[in-house]
Amino acid sequence: MFENPFLNTIILGTVAYVAIIFMLRLSGKRTLAKWNSFDFVITIAFGSILSSILLSTKDSFGTGILGFGLLVLFQYILTWIATRSSLVQKLIKAEPSLLLYKGQLKQDVLKRERVTEGEVLAALRSNGIGAIEDADAVVLETNGNFSVIQDLSNGTASALKDVKECDRAAPR
Repeated sequence: MFENPFLNTIILGTVAYVAIIFMLRLSGKRTLAKWNSFDFVITIAFGSILSSILLSTKDSFGTGILGFGLLVLFQYILTWIATRSSLVQKLIKAEPSLLLYKGQLKQDVLKRERVTEGEVLAALRSNGIGAIEDADAVVLETNGNFSVIQDLSNGTASALKDVKECDRAAPR
């Protein structure tokens, strides 16, 4: 694209990084299972860069190292900004989703998150709960895990304060 390989790496690396993060955010939490978007991007990108350095005869070691450095710099900058800006944090990180509340499945959320009723039931069983009515909440976490809360009897539901649907399901 550009004659200067360093400029080419910086520009293409920047565009690719943004595109991958955007695509992963669109694809949803379940795509990554236990990884977050940034773990996934960095791990795959590092492997790809390393492969390129090791196998390519035309790419230089310098551009590969520059690519590594660029990814590390992006991670640092993005996490630094996200810890200081709730707007940036909301843009780059998914929110947990309330799948079940007070024994009732939230069908609209299940469909949106592409979670089956069977997966929620399996999460209940794996937490020793034999009846759906005995669970006060099941949350799909940002890493794809299910959190099961058996008792919200104190009324505050403070563990659910960052869950998107909680404001419509539970009194604060």
